Amino acid sequence: MTDLSAFPITRRWPAQHPERLQLYSLNTPNGVKASILLEELGIPYEAHLVDIGRDESHLPEFLSLNPNGKIPAIIDPDGPGGKPLALFESGAILFYLAEKTGRFIPADAAGRYETLQWVMFQMGGIGPMFGQVGFFNKFAGKAFEDKRPLQRYVAESRRLLGVLDERLEGRDWIMGDAYSIADISMLGWVRNLIGFYEARDLVEFDSLKNVPAWLERGLARPAVQRGLEIPKRA
Repeated sequence: MTDLSAFPITRRWPAQHPERLQLYSLNTPNGVKASILLEELGIPYEAHLVDIGRDESHLPEFLSLNPNGKIPAIIDPDGPGGKPLALFESGAILFYLAEKTGRFIPADAAGRYETLQWVMFQMGGIGPMFGQVGFFNKFAGKAFEDKRPLQRYVAESRRLLGVLDERLEGRDWIMGDAYSIADISMLGWVRNLIGFYEARDLVEFDSLKNVPAWLERGLARPAVQRGLEIPKRA
């Protein structure tokens, strides 16, 4: 039987099936990247709810896996060389699982790097900017009298959506005909921006030519719908 006892995180979130990949997450836009891909891949995994509302991602057990205190994180008991591998950062997890399985990433080197650049586009741009729009439009920042921060992040989010819209011209998916981890990295964020963050009108989403149809195609995938709810908030 696989032994994960060397990982302190298993003391708080015990593995009922240690032979399966262990996912420590919450169904936030970053968290669902991992759960959507795992659902798409159909590989056995065990999901553990890390409640960031209770600051559980900053508990010592979680920090032992991800010192940055952010979800998601994983332990793959069957990592390189057959040894357990712990990983954090959603983009790294996407790239690792795609490469390991040979799915949702092009087989050729040039295509892999092109896919990776779009995942980095999400990590460095879409995630941080859309998150700031959410803060200043819906959460504590909404009460700020100075609206310049909101205006700044809305403008940048519009620009990023424009970049994505242009990329999707003549394409069903970011990499063309093939759905990939590039799409998986962004679907939850775009969905949150216009839904949970209530910024659809602010970013002029309905004026976009290609992104709305791309989002609809992505959300229609059964694995995406399942992944968006894993691990669901208590």
